[in-house]
Amino acid sequence: MRVSRRGSGWRKPLASCAAPLAALVLGLLPLHGSADPFPVVLDHRYGTTTVPAKPTRIVSLSFIGHDFLLALGERPYALRKWYGSDPYGVWPWGHDALGDAQPVVMRGEIDIERIAAMEPDLIAAQWSGITAQQYALLSQIAPTLPPRTEDGDYGAPWQQMLLRLGTATGKHAAAEAIVTRIEGRFADLREAHPEWQDASAVMAWAGHTRAYTRADIRGHFLSALGFLVQDAPDGQNALNQFYIEFPAEDPSAMDVDALIWLDTGRNVEKLARMPLRHTTRAYREGREIYADKLLSAALSHSSPLSLDYALDQLVPLLEAAVDGDPATVVTSTAGAGLLADGGS
Repeated sequence: MRVSRRGSGWRKPLASCAAPLAALVLGLLPLHGSADPFPVVLDHRYGTTTVPAKPTRIVSLSFIGHDFLLALGERPYALRKWYGSDPYGVWPWGHDALGDAQPVVMRGEIDIERIAAMEPDLIAAQWSGITAQQYALLSQIAPTLPPRTEDGDYGAPWQQMLLRLGTATGKHAAAEAIVTRIEGRFADLREAHPEWQDASAVMAWAGHTRAYTRADIRGHFLSALGFLVQDAPDGQNALNQFYIEFPAEDPSAMDVDALIWLDTGRNVEKLARMPLRHTTRAYREGREIYADKLLSAALSHSSPLSLDYALDQLVPLLEAAVDGDPATVVTSTAGAGLLADGGS
């Protein structure tokens, strides 16, 4: 029998995967109220930014923001690579949108002098970790867009990120259409899977004692499907509210209805040796899912370009993991034999 994890720390998701669209666009309206005029003004954690005209030379400092720009048909002049071996740091779901463009690739810390030399007319800095001091300097170079105050460094819902970039680039209507389509797909999946509503789920890195919370974009993904996702607790185990560390000697955080192990492809053996993992209900009842490198990256980007791939790959695995039958083998492109042992 499936038992849902309830109680303190586990929160029921909203009926939709985000606030209604009208609430998301609040404060993002153009100055004169007509379709995509400029200038536009956007509020953020450090004040307001005015974009005087449609930008044509965009520098993306966000680790995932280039996906959002590409989804809008905007190819960044420069982007900040997160990880992976794909050209320019753009994963397969973005290759077609990138086309033959060859953006400048930045890595590591923000290099303000290098950015100034690029002469951008928009610096997109959501999901970048930009500080107040960096913003003060970058905003003298070009209009700079940090995250909203309420979202923190890495807590912005993908819908909010896309709509703000749509406004900043004159593509707000296109952004709204993308949000409507993808939210519709999540809504259809919730309706088709009533067994997921109020079931508990978590994503964690393979072989590590770290789990993402409801505040993280990976937590947003699971909440949007109807799963209960743990909130970050107060205290020393809460790290920026986006993930929590749990002690290896207490794996109770893994006792959920669906446990998704994210991986870069290097930690299957480490996961197999993880202390006390075999004592958890998720292991015994075959409720574990191993996400390979590409699926893990798609979930970690949670962008308008990667979400469709993530849903295509993960939904069948979730159906198998939460079907209530411990004998069901949850297959995946890698690590399938490892996880199958848990349900046998």
